[in-house]
Amino acid sequence: MRAAVTGGSGVVGSAVLRHLLADGHEVRALARSDRSARLLEGQGATVVRGDVLDPLSLVELVTGCDHVFHVAGVNEMCSRHPSRMWRVNVEGTLHVLEASARAGVERLVHTSSAVTLGEERGTTGSEGSAHRGHFLSEYERSKTVAERLVFDVSRDIEVVSVNPSSVQGPGRSTGTASLLLAAARGRLALLVDTMISLVDIDDCARGHLLAAEHGTPGRRYVLSGATLSIREAVRKLGRSARSPWYVDPAVVTVLAPIADRLSRMAGIRSQLCAESARVLLHGHRYDGSRATRELGLEYTGLDDTLERTVGWFRGQGLL
Repeated sequence: MRAAVTGGSGVVGSAVLRHLLADGHEVRALARSDRSARLLEGQGATVVRGDVLDPLSLVELVTGCDHVFHVAGVNEMCSRHPSRMWRVNVEGTLHVLEASARAGVERLVHTSSAVTLGEERGTTGSEGSAHRGHFLSEYERSKTVAERLVFDVSRDIEVVSVNPSSVQGPGRSTGTASLLLAAARGRLALLVDTMISLVDIDDCARGHLLAAEHGTPGRRYVLSGATLSIREAVRKLGRSARSPWYVDPAVVTVLAPIADRLSRMAGIRSQLCAESARVLLHGHRYDGSRATRELGLEYTGLDDTLERTVGWFRGQGLL
């Protein structure tokens, strides 16, 4: 396979790139910066300098390739200026699709997100879930619009979407992984108990390659291997001498807009705002069994993922 990858220096993209190269595929990767170029070259990819917002560089990237893995994206919460996230996630995706179709690429594997399922609170999201009709965050909105676009306008190219839940494992210490890191450090004080679904970073990468090989065009494949509560995660990872205090959700609802307003006045970005509170209180449960049935993806056990993650934390000097 001759493959092109966007977002190859990110957490998910670098794992996809690593698996492609390990399987002996010829890979081109898009690099926005000198640092990204060095990282990608170090892994063994052929680097093409450019950006998903630069259509000409995308044509150079994908020409001559059989498959394109569009992994690049922006995931921000409580952003004061979400316009770049929107441009990258929506306009960038459209540029990649158009360049791929023009170059005669056989298949585009689009990295979407499980948040696009839009399941109702308390239900388990799957590929067949009816969207609740409103968005919890601007990130969810941008990824949902991008996914719908990529299916609606893909006439001359096969498109398969992979929809990972929260990606965890070696290489990740931000986002939801920061909660796991705090639990491993024993530094959690206040928490809201909610449900989270996780997928191992290597399972996520394998899911991308399997989607390229076996996925049905026009289908979505949720990649999610485990669901647990925050309490369960803390019990598995926690080292604190005392248990965290679990805050009533009503308190979060009240505090979120106040924290958001104060951070805007101070000119800083808060981790707590109206949309992050909505996401937190909603929680997520995802069913990743279609990827097992149709693609043959076997998920790594949760304890194994957590053990490898903590080992990576330790190796990076984070513990």
